[in-house]
Amino acid sequence: MTIKNLVAATCVAALSLSASSSAFAQAAAPTITHGPALPGVCVMSIQGVISSSTVGKHVQTRMQQILAQVEAELKAEEAALQRDGQALESQKATLDQGTFDTRAAGLQVRLNAYKRKSQQRDNELDRTQQKALGRVGQEMEPIMRQVYQQRQCSVLLRAESVLVANPAMDISPAILTGLNAKITQFAFERERLDQPAATPQAAAPARK
Repeated sequence: MTIKNLVAATCVAALSLSASSSAFAQAAAPTITHGPALPGVCVMSIQGVISSSTVGKHVQTRMQQILAQVEAELKAEEAALQRDGQALESQKATLDQGTFDTRAAGLQVRLNAYKRKSQQRDNELDRTQQKALGRVGQEMEPIMRQVYQQRQCSVLLRAESVLVANPAMDISPAILTGLNAKITQFAFERERLDQPAATPQAAAPARK
């Protein structure tokens, strides 16, 4: 797997941007004595670098803001549905069966629409995070390649797959420094899955 593919796979599939991932996996207990560093063998925590980076923290903060906006939107609709459902239930004794069934059916339609919207918002959040992390991965990939060559690595291991390694083999700090120097933040909004598709324009007639 190339460095570029490794970045893409880790950013999309493994990164959670949680506080627990801020420490690199190679950090060993003080009582451990390491053997000599293996020439050409390097270790890196992609997850640790991104979650510890300034731009990674920016993505996390922005995602929390977007999540709060989505939750506020859904909470308002959920409260309206609960309020209308309780009102209908309280009127059940005074409504004829036909009227009650009609109103209940209308409420069910709204509930189904709410469930679809809630699922769509979840998908939008997932896509938003994937796209944002993909941007971070694109920025980090050339730095990884540069440090890999500077340290004369012959193989690069994922720290998440290594129990313990000599810190001298860890190139994560150098990549983190480079990433922080390169980019600290970028603007992004929630991905929208409900935007109407653009109507394709009719092909212009061929000129003779």
